[in-house]
Amino acid sequence: MALSWYTLLVAGVAAERGAELVVARRNLAWSRARGGIEVGFGHYPVMVLLHTGLLVGCVAEVALLDRPFLPWLGWSMLAVLVAAQALRWWCITTLGPRWNTRVVVIPGAPRITGGPYRFFSHPNYVAVVAEGVALPLVHTAWLTACVFTVLNAALLTARIRTENAALERLS
Repeated sequence: MALSWYTLLVAGVAAERGAELVVARRNLAWSRARGGIEVGFGHYPVMVLLHTGLLVGCVAEVALLDRPFLPWLGWSMLAVLVAAQALRWWCITTLGPRWNTRVVVIPGAPRITGGPYRFFSHPNYVAVVAEGVALPLVHTAWLTACVFTVLNAALLTARIRTENAALERLS
């Protein structure tokens, strides 16, 4: 896969993230109109920086370190990336207007237990983890994959604790 095609792929993921932010902004207004409370907002800028760094790191590592495209790795990671995007949008559609990139809970609202949430509590983060590994490895950007994975693990630990505590308080 030539660098130009890979750059287009990363740009496509960035555009998808932009679409998520539009949905999240609309959903935040919907949630606030119903008494939604945002918690854990201190880690949100870190999350934005980390995810932006992932996108920039993917292209920069491939371009600056002349990473090769290895078909056996690249195509399999592209399949993982597509599956991660499908899981993410399954989460978004299952949560409907309650989905957000921020941690927002609506007092009295029942916990969602359908869709991918019937299998585990935080399926969206499974998608994030898979994407954080797969997107860089489509073009052998292993350093970006490793750095993102380690930093994301710390961030997700804090975020999942925050979400679980907020959901417990409202139950």
